[in-house]
Amino acid sequence: MATQRFDVTGMTCAACSTRVEKATSGVPGVQKAVVNLLKNSMDVDYDGNPATLDAISSAVDKAGYGATPRMKQAEGASANAPAAATRTAPENAAAKEAKSVRLRLIVSFIFAIPLFYLDMGYMWGWPLPACFLGPANAMTFGLTQLLLVIPITAVNFKFFRNGFKGLAHGAPNMDTLVALGATASLVYSVAELYHAGIALGAGDLHAAHAAVMDLYFEGAGMILTLITLGKYFEARSKGRTTEAITALMDLAPKTATLVGDGGTETEVPVERVQPGDVLAVRAGQGVPVDGVVVEGSGTVDESALTGESIPVDKPVGSEVTGATVNTAGYFKMRAVRVGDDTALAHIIRLVDDATSSKAPIQKLADRISSVFVPVVIAIAVVVFVVWLVISGMDVSKAVVHGIAVLVISCPCALGLATPTAIMVGTGRGAKQGILIKSAEALENAHDVATVVLDKTGTITKGEPEVTDVIPAEGIEEGDLLMLAYGLEKPSEHPLARAVCAHAEAVGSDQLPIKGFRQIAGRGLAGETEGAEALGGNAELMRDEGIDLGALEERAQQLALEGKTPLFFAWGGQMLGIIAIADQVKPTSAAAIRELEALGVGTVMLTGDNERTAQAIQKQVGVDQVVAGVLPDGKDAQVQLLARDGKVAMVGDGVNDAPALARADVGIAIGAGTDVAIESADMVLVRNDLMDVAAGIQLSRATMRNIKQNLFWALFYNVICIPVAAGVLSPFGITLTPDIAAAAMSLSSICVVANALRLRAWKPKWEGV
Repeated sequence: MATQRFDVTGMTCAACSTRVEKATSGVPGVQKAVVNLLKNSMDVDYDGNPATLDAISSAVDKAGYGATPRMKQAEGASANAPAAATRTAPENAAAKEAKSVRLRLIVSFIFAIPLFYLDMGYMWGWPLPACFLGPANAMTFGLTQLLLVIPITAVNFKFFRNGFKGLAHGAPNMDTLVALGATASLVYSVAELYHAGIALGAGDLHAAHAAVMDLYFEGAGMILTLITLGKYFEARSKGRTTEAITALMDLAPKTATLVGDGGTETEVPVERVQPGDVLAVRAGQGVPVDGVVVEGSGTVDESALTGESIPVDKPVGSEVTGATVNTAGYFKMRAVRVGDDTALAHIIRLVDDATSSKAPIQKLADRISSVFVPVVIAIAVVVFVVWLVISGMDVSKAVVHGIAVLVISCPCALGLATPTAIMVGTGRGAKQGILIKSAEALENAHDVATVVLDKTGTITKGEPEVTDVIPAEGIEEGDLLMLAYGLEKPSEHPLARAVCAHAEAVGSDQLPIKGFRQIAGRGLAGETEGAEALGGNAELMRDEGIDLGALEERAQQLALEGKTPLFFAWGGQMLGIIAIADQVKPTSAAAIRELEALGVGTVMLTGDNERTAQAIQKQVGVDQVVAGVLPDGKDAQVQLLARDGKVAMVGDGVNDAPALARADVGIAIGAGTDVAIESADMVLVRNDLMDVAAGIQLSRATMRNIKQNLFWALFYNVICIPVAAGVLSPFGITLTPDIAAAAMSLSSICVVANALRLRAWKPKWEGV
């Protein structure tokens, strides 16, 4: 299967997106189609046949819309150009739409204001030129209104074109409701204008005056103007919802300093950088691509990508990431990943894909919107007929209520309720170092009941470290370290590397070892200064007849603390113990407390023994521990826990991938393996467990926002449609078409504005 993104034109509401999805899904070879109304795009999973793409475009065209496959790479762009250059920036489309709507809005208001003044001024006694006053000037009054409404209708003809096109294809949409309402006002008003002309020809000034007082040109003009005003604010708000992606794109430096063979430095466009090139980065400059420091050093601010505010020192051999900033120092780096392979490009793809996906909760809006517009049209017809009957065939009153129902029911807010919140929420998460791959993952995370945590590399650092150096009685610590350093230096075992790293850190010398050998399952042996040197576990010491003495009890205590004691002896005499442990990350315990404060249970899975697992449990406070678990066992544990509610699995290794894929929400630590990251639904860039709690908080905040939006969109229609239909008319409360248009526009603006509140979201720590 292949995936292709389409740019879709002509969509105005949730009914449109549902129609496009339905038309696309019916094309042979299409497995799945997901439309994003906010971005006017559609992602299609299909059989990979180029003919299928043509069939999709044709099917969408027949449905009354347009669908064009988006090119994978901008024409003329380098294959190594960064994502910012090869992707269509979402803010460009939003800005273009806002500019177009603004022009229409300006023209509309230029003519709508005098039209409104003329119509309302006559009714309310506002000062008007004499040529508009009195029955004798009825035609002047009426024709002027017609001339003023024509430009408004012309610049907003898009509503009529799209609306009646959708109706002709059996897919009425928001524009259909606007077009029907405005057309009914215009047709009725033109008919009354002819009525006035006929009356004047017959010399009946009173009838002519009555006819022009019943015109609704002002209503049609204000409907189109106010809805265009709402569309303008909506377009501007849409642009703000994509600010997260825009900001990420803007992080990428536009140029890089290329170091030539002779050491010459040349500034080149970043698109020209190839893997293996050596680049220079000075203080204050951005790192152009991902790579490794090969000369010099710097202090790099990575907050834009990780959310971590403390700059990180980068000596030779350190990895540096594109779009971070060198705040101090000067270094040369070798480019490793460029263009679409960089970490920034990967983050942009994740955020873009997440905002293009559809949350399960949106299915409710889709089901409603699929029948909403036809039902509204039917209601408007019924309202028109009922008012004709109860008003004694007063066509004017029936038209007013019918048009009000059509205009106030436009389902813009319903279609924007979910995608706006998803886009803002995932963008905000990216700024916090929480990458969410899909809207479904964002929704699932809000009601997670249990978080399953891998131990090594997730709760702990994943790197053994020396925690205790305990010399035997009468032995100097330096002597113990010298022997241990010399004995462990030839070994490649992780525990040996930990001992050597500690010895190097404290500046210890090493004793020369001859005849080095490894003893399987026991430890190491060799000779120095004419005597045998040993290093390993207690079993090795006992086998060699070495008395552990008082150190045996201390070793047992260290084991209870989750540490691994290594014994060292020389010439048959015990020198001491060096304890090693995989240290718990500084924030792990706080993260567990925060999850508990959120009402989420915690389970730690580890392949270690029960004693080590329990020691870690005491340090961090997880609710439950399952030790001695193999990779397939982790998968089984996730399935078992899923019986009691949704499960999130947090891991970093290849052995965690099956469990990450099995969980309702798989969360990968950013420093983990590529396999784990690909299997996960969320990626924590900062490698910090606190972000697990933050991700759940973000999910809950986003879902709360979506539910508020859906409630407002549905509640608005439940309340406003009956009022527009005139059920409160006996109490003197009615909605004219222009007021209905203003209310409809306001509903969409409120929904988008509510979603934009998520831009201020920050995690709140209750358990810390």
